Amino acid sequence: MATFSKRNYKWCVQIRKSNHPNISKTFTHKKDAQQWANEIERKIDQGLILELSHPDYETLSQILERYKNEITISKRGGHIEAYRLAKIMRDPIAEIKLSQLSAMHIADYRDRRLKEVSACSVVKEMTLISLSLDIARKEWGVPLRSNVVRDVKKPKPERGRDRRLSSEEHTLLLRSCSKSSNHWLTPLIIIAIETGMRRGELLSLAWEDVDLDLRVAHLDMTKNGSSRNVPLSSEAINLLRSLPHDISGNVFPLTAAALRGLWNRACRRAGITDLHFHDLRHEATSRFFEKGLNVMEVATITGHKDLRMLQRYTHLRAEDLAKKLG
Repeated sequence: MATFSKRNYKWCVQIRKSNHPNISKTFTHKKDAQQWANEIERKIDQGLILELSHPDYETLSQILERYKNEITISKRGGHIEAYRLAKIMRDPIAEIKLSQLSAMHIADYRDRRLKEVSACSVVKEMTLISLSLDIARKEWGVPLRSNVVRDVKKPKPERGRDRRLSSEEHTLLLRSCSKSSNHWLTPLIIIAIETGMRRGELLSLAWEDVDLDLRVAHLDMTKNGSSRNVPLSSEAINLLRSLPHDISGNVFPLTAAALRGLWNRACRRAGITDLHFHDLRHEATSRFFEKGLNVMEVATITGHKDLRMLQRYTHLRAEDLAKKLG
C-alpha cells in the first residue's frame, strides 16, 4: 500500500508490502508520485521486484544527498551542516555500496579524518552519517540491516579550547584586516570581540534588530533555540553608527564561506597561527569576566543556558589576577 506525505514542498511516497522492504521516493508533483507508486506496486504484484534492495539508493552518497536536501535544509544553521555533508560526500566512503558498508569502513574513515581535522569534527561527521542511515532505514524504507556507525567507537573530543588573543595579536589582526579588500571584515571582528556573539548570529544580524538608542542587539533565534538581547558597549555603538547600510538589510552582508576565506587570509597576513573565529567568542567572554561581571551577567550576554559551560571561559590571565591581588 502506498502512502503520500508532503515535506518541504515535495511529495514523498512510501510503499509497504508484506515480505518486501519498504520503498520510498520523493517527487515535486503528486501526480508523478502516484504514477511511480502504481508502477512499483504493479511490479511487486507481478513478482518483478524480489530482491531486498532499493531502486534509488545504492551508495552512501545518495543517502547523504537526500538527507541534505530534505532534512538539513530545514535546520537552523543548516548551511554549516550542508558544508560538512559535502565534505563527507567527496570522501571515497560516500561511493561504497550500502549493501557492502561495514563498521570497518566507518572506522577507516574515522582514522583517516583524525589525521586531517579535530576529533570534535570527526565526531560531528560520524553523527551525521549515523543520522542519515537511521532516517533512511526508518522513514525512507531503505533495507539496511543495522546502523554500522553505532558499532564504531567515536574519538574522544579534545578538551575545550582556551585560546586567548594576546594584545600584540589583537593589533596585528586588526592591522591585517584593514588591508583586506572587504571593508566588512574589520568591523565584524571588533563587534565579535565586543559582544561575544557567535559567527552565525553576527552574519544573520539585521539592522532592524539593532537599537542604537537602547544600545541593544536583538537576536531572534540563537543556537540554543531562544532569543536574547545583547547589550552593546560604547565602542560597539560608535562603530555601528559609522557603518553604511547594505541593501540586504544585514549589518554584515557576508556568507559563512566568504568570511572563512577572509579570516584565513587575514590570519596568514598577520602571522597568527591556531586562531579560530570562534576563539573571538572565548576572548570576549573572558574579557567580560575580567571587567568584573558575574556568571549570571555574562550568561545573559552570551546566551549560555548551562552555566557550567562558562567554566572553560574563565581562563583569566594569571598576570591580571596577580594585579588584583595586590
